[in-house]
Amino acid sequence: MSTGRTALITGANRGLGRAVAAVLHARGLRVVLAGRDRTSVAEAVAEMGGPASGCVLDVTDAASVAAARALIGPVDVLVNNAGVLRDGGTDPLTVDLDLVRDTLAVNVLGSWRVSQAFVPDMVSRRWGRVVFVSSGTGSFANGLFTGAPGYSVSKTALNGLTTMLAAQTENTGVLVNAVNPGPTRTRMMPRAERTPEEAAELIADAALLPDDGPSGRFLRGDRVLAW
Repeated sequence: MSTGRTALITGANRGLGRAVAAVLHARGLRVVLAGRDRTSVAEAVAEMGGPASGCVLDVTDAASVAAARALIGPVDVLVNNAGVLRDGGTDPLTVDLDLVRDTLAVNVLGSWRVSQAFVPDMVSRRWGRVVFVSSGTGSFANGLFTGAPGYSVSKTALNGLTTMLAAQTENTGVLVNAVNPGPTRTRMMPRAERTPEEAAELIADAALLPDDGPSGRFLRGDRVLAW
């Protein structure tokens, strides 16, 4: 049964984003799959069937984000899933800072840019759900992972952005949370045990929280994690 809601998922042409889109589609949302590669986005949309659509979107490109906003219009749910891990196996003292810069550009500024484009409409309409796909590698409670320093710092910053947007949208009907799905078997982590489909359920749960649900929290299913 259709909920009448529209969800935009970034990085949805493959892996975890594609799995999240499939779960939200199955739960009755009209999903918009966004990704940089037009061909893979079209293939993912065709596999999913209606009501699903696709959009070419590069989160690092302001013009691309603006064009996507003009094409898609307001959405009810935004899943900021697009992300990269480019500095695995390095350390904070020797990592190439160009890799760190590129990681921050996608994982933090990209998610921030897309949120600026779509969240104001949610506030105006007095309802919305924003989910940032984060990681335990960026949690101070766990201890930041030094084996991928740029990635870890990007997820710490993403968690900080979550709390700021949650505070900014308080009492507007918009809930903003980060989800730590745990290590998930994608191109980024091919040896992880959890499947994208399993992790996607956790993200979908945060995307469909009830009106009295939490905001500004670090979630895994029904658990609130320490930052």
